[in-house]
Amino acid sequence: MAPVGGPGAKKGILERLDSGEVVVGDGSFLITLEKRGYVKAGLWTPEAIVDHPDAVRQLHMEFLRAGSNVMQTFTFSASEDNMGSKWEDVNAAACDLAREVAGKGDALVAGGISQTSMYKHHKDEARVKKLFQLQLEVFIRKNVDFLIAEYFEHAEEAVWAVEVLKESGKPVAVTMCIGPDGDMCGVTPGECAVKLVKAGAAIVGVNCRFGPSTSLKTMKLMKEGLQAAGLQAHLLVQSLGFHTPDCGKGGFVDLPEYPFGLEPRVATRWDIQKYAREAYNLGVRARREYWENLLPASGRPFCPSLSQLDA
Repeated sequence: MAPVGGPGAKKGILERLDSGEVVVGDGSFLITLEKRGYVKAGLWTPEAIVDHPDAVRQLHMEFLRAGSNVMQTFTFSASEDNMGSKWEDVNAAACDLAREVAGKGDALVAGGISQTSMYKHHKDEARVKKLFQLQLEVFIRKNVDFLIAEYFEHAEEAVWAVEVLKESGKPVAVTMCIGPDGDMCGVTPGECAVKLVKAGAAIVGVNCRFGPSTSLKTMKLMKEGLQAAGLQAHLLVQSLGFHTPDCGKGGFVDLPEYPFGLEPRVATRWDIQKYAREAYNLGVRARREYWENLLPASGRPFCPSLSQLDA
């Protein structure tokens, strides 16, 4: 990697966004690697980074070749409370692999943390922040380009994460796994966005629990909340690759099909291009009416289009 400021130096995440670039992330490491036999469903922890590094490297490469501008470290749920003594080796190896692949293109490396198991049981701010701090120390040592706090159900814990990460001096992005109804304590998407920006996040948004259309509804509410508060931030949306209009507040994890029967809900490439166009407020240049009104069929006889949630 070229030295900062030298010939060929990569532009940072905020430099790219401030210039109007569309930055494309990666995603779906856990579910994709579970389908390939490298992750256990239910646990959803990233031991594969040390047990099967070639599988993780291959997936990073697939995202890079598909056009991802960011290689996020495979550190979802990799805090000490979830992984015990293995947490540090996992975080360090994830940084090294992400950097290796990012160096093969014009991609940045993002160090990622996620909600803790401890918060739901204790809500001890000092202890939760200590878990985030431990991971952050590895990310600083490995010199990641920016930081992402992702998959938070509670605005309070997400704020704690941002407060820890911003102490590094690196740009901080944060995403919540919420829908239009807000977080698990009833904090609205707009209020969540305001809290996160005030805590120090430069990029805010949603990820992972809901499909494309629902995620965009939530983003609209976040944007409106920021505008009403007179605040500005870059927006980030990472939806599921599944359609989930029948989800409850908890998202797709509450569906009867989760996690082994979701394939009929997979979004098509057309769905994703439409989602991307809407997300970034671009237009469709050719045959707009046809593509915007197309309703792809599943091809599955007698298959209901929506699920009934368990009582």
